Amino acid sequence: MGSITIHSIDPELNRRLATMAKKEDKSKNQLIKEILARSAGLPVQTGYSDEYREFCGLWTHEEYREFTASQESNSRIDPEDWH
Repeated sequence: MGSITIHSIDPELNRRLATMAKKEDKSKNQLIKEILARSAGLPVQTGYSDEYREFCGLWTHEEYREFTASQESNSRIDPEDWH
């Protein structure tokens, strides 16, 4: 996969892209990739890559809550760990 960076985007264009992305419930990055693909005559890829499909929907809501609760202490910083 390649990456590009676009500098000095006109503020009005940036606002319109943001509005379009919000309306379509996607990121500006995804929206721009779709616009570029269409303009180049390529098919637009949407959704998740099949590489991750095996991981989607594996946990029940209860399992997610249990995992999140078990990881709660990992979000706290103990100052004693840094001495």
